[in-house]
Amino acid sequence: MTDPIAADVGIRQLHARFADAVWRQDALEFSACFAADGLWKIAGMNIVGREKIAEACRSMLGRCTHIHIITGLPILEIGKGTAKGRLNMTEFARMRDGSTAMTIGWYHDDYVEEDGLWRFARRHWSMKYRGPPDLTGHFADTPNYGAFPDGPAPDEATYVRPANA
Repeated sequence: MTDPIAADVGIRQLHARFADAVWRQDALEFSACFAADGLWKIAGMNIVGREKIAEACRSMLGRCTHIHIITGLPILEIGKGTAKGRLNMTEFARMRDGSTAMTIGWYHDDYVEEDGLWRFARRHWSMKYRGPPDLTGHFADTPNYGAFPDGPAPDEATYVRPANA
């Protein structure tokens, strides 16, 4: 079995690398957080592989001038060279048009050790809120999966925010 303390530290470092890449809008470092054949599920899209993930990241981050994400502590179930986790995240974004938004949600993750680092094998984004920081914006009707390790089925689609929300 994988050392649970080493896995926990490695996965927290992965989240730190992810948040840093988002702040710096570094699509290559962002995609390096994923396994070579990793899957990023977000906004109705299933994006597979680092090259496609980097392209999607460039497109999404390109809409913003600044993005700051705050991650919670991951809840983990650790196996041999793999792990499963859930992580809450809050994002503050300033768009190119000057508008701002706060997003709150959860990532449901599968992790794998690859080339000496923990990486995302699969990330499923479950958005719960997007709007002003005073929480007067749009709350998504997304599932409450219950206590960890419950989460979305592997083939479950992610939430797509309506254009007017």
